[in-house]
Amino acid sequence: MTRLFLGIIERDLRLALRHGADTLGAVLFFILVGALFPLALGPSPELLRRMAPGVIWVCALLAALLPLDRLFGSELEDGSLDHLLLTGLPPSLVALAKMTAHWLTTGLPLLIAAFPMAVMLNLPTHTFPALMAGLIPGTIALSLFGGMAASIVLGARRGGVLLPLLVLPLVTPVLIFGAAAVDSARSGLVWAPDMELLLAILAGAFPLCPLAAGAGLRAAVE
Repeated sequence: MTRLFLGIIERDLRLALRHGADTLGAVLFFILVGALFPLALGPSPELLRRMAPGVIWVCALLAALLPLDRLFGSELEDGSLDHLLLTGLPPSLVALAKMTAHWLTTGLPLLIAAFPMAVMLNLPTHTFPALMAGLIPGTIALSLFGGMAASIVLGARRGGVLLPLLVLPLVTPVLIFGAAAVDSARSGLVWAPDMELLLAILAGAFPLCPLAAGAGLRAAVE
């Protein structure tokens, strides 16, 4: 079972490398949207410093949304989703493997791209640990919630429109606590409580989202 789980992740990573423009597109979108804020708000260093935590988290959320409509959609169209569900691996683990691959190909590159984004927005260097400590569980939670939502709207008419409407309310707490942790660190306050709430969200999402996504996959292929 572990070999099947890892095999799905490896397969998705190979596909992501073969279609590298999709992964690169999410990272470029993240950076380009972030670069628009200084142009729109003005080059004031103090204003950018105050806006930076929220800007980085909003950009990460929007960039993570981009590949979600293809997370299960391409497999449903070419029939490979039926084969994945017939491998003997429970649908929830199939969904978890796909969500893991989504984080490795989208969330992980966003973590790396967050450094130049933080420098561009004049975020103080002493806030970088809080930024990274929040983005790691935060982007994992985005992949879990996003994967669950993608499976629910799988096969539905206008699913691409419904997907962000379903994901955005679910991930709003992640956005709030992640940005609050960075803002607390910037102000010299304790940011551990925000991190604990972020980790609590991840602890709840980790078992529940794959189960819901597995049910969504079964419903889509039936």
